[in-house]
Amino acid sequence: MAMTGICGHVWYLAAMMTAATLPETPRIDSVVMSRPQPQESDQSVIWYDDFDGPVKLYTESQGELDAKEAFGGQGGSMLGLYEKGSQGRGNRKVFFGDSPTGKVVQKGKHFDDIYWRIYVKHQRGWTGGGPDKLSRATSIVSPNWAQAMIAHVWSSGEALTLDPASGVRGDRVVTTKYNDFGNLHWLGNKPVSAFKLHSTGEAGRWVCVESRAKLNTPGKKDGLNQLWIDGRLEAERKNLDWRGSYDRHGINAVFLETYWNKGSPVTQSRWIDNFVISTKPIGPVVCPRNPTIIKTPYQGPDKQQGWKAEIAADDAGKTIVWRSKMLTDPQRVEVGPDTGHFLGLLAGRDCLDPAQTYFFRVMQQSDGGQASVWSPWHQPIKIEDSSTRPLKEG
Repeated sequence: MAMTGICGHVWYLAAMMTAATLPETPRIDSVVMSRPQPQESDQSVIWYDDFDGPVKLYTESQGELDAKEAFGGQGGSMLGLYEKGSQGRGNRKVFFGDSPTGKVVQKGKHFDDIYWRIYVKHQRGWTGGGPDKLSRATSIVSPNWAQAMIAHVWSSGEALTLDPASGVRGDRVVTTKYNDFGNLHWLGNKPVSAFKLHSTGEAGRWVCVESRAKLNTPGKKDGLNQLWIDGRLEAERKNLDWRGSYDRHGINAVFLETYWNKGSPVTQSRWIDNFVISTKPIGPVVCPRNPTIIKTPYQGPDKQQGWKAEIAADDAGKTIVWRSKMLTDPQRVEVGPDTGHFLGLLAGRDCLDPAQTYFFRVMQQSDGGQASVWSPWHQPIKIEDSSTRPLKEG
């Protein structure tokens, strides 16, 4: 028994030492987007900000833009800065439609069903779990910001959760101010996402987060609140009574936030980019049919010898359509026949199919021959549908 225990202990230590010599499992940090993005001209879009061009007219804007961090490696992003012990600095507040206050865009319109999407990146080595606040959609009904409903996208440890709330009883708004917690009715904050957005393991790369808030038909309990992360539905609240029979105001504001109730345990940063509000599903960024993907920097023993990427037409990797060669550029590759092979549904082609969504995974290898494990399938993109480039049939 003693010898068995010693052997088992030695095996465990050997396994741990072997794992320690492997390169870190990488991720696809981001991709190079098509320009312009569809959101810039889509009539269903209420708001779009890529933080690259002229400063947009927010009702409230706190914190700096960061020109050193941007999705796709160019432009800028909204910086959420957390000094050690602080609640964080950085927010943007958009008011629209029938809001009775603020710098209102699309003034006078009424919205009962909206989607909003952001890309979020946490500093490599992020620690402490999630800052409590990320974003919210709300219905502002008075100049002092009394609220008929709120669709919170909040942290739950390392995960995200939806925490919808109503400020209505019957046909009357009972809140008298912003965040009037004593008069809010909370509609449920479970289950939380399986995806650990605020974990150290998912830090250091851009993640797509999209939410939906659909108000109930006045007098019915048929409202809806949904959350997607990296293209997968992660949380959902059905049969909600957001507003009773009140119908004077719809959803008319979306806020991006940094607030960490207890304060950050260390000084660290989080970034937000490609912010969209729409009346239709948004999904991931749109890319050319030969997209350029960007891997996270190499971490591991020695130096990077090379890396590989695969593309699938589904989020489980069951339908692989492109497999790269061993790549020697440190972080970037343009998907095509020169850098890999089109397979399966796309065998014989030279680019990805238009208007389709694809997912990626990636691995890397040290110059000592040690290979990381493959990443999970992630970083969905949608291929533009306006290309007239001919396909090469095999």
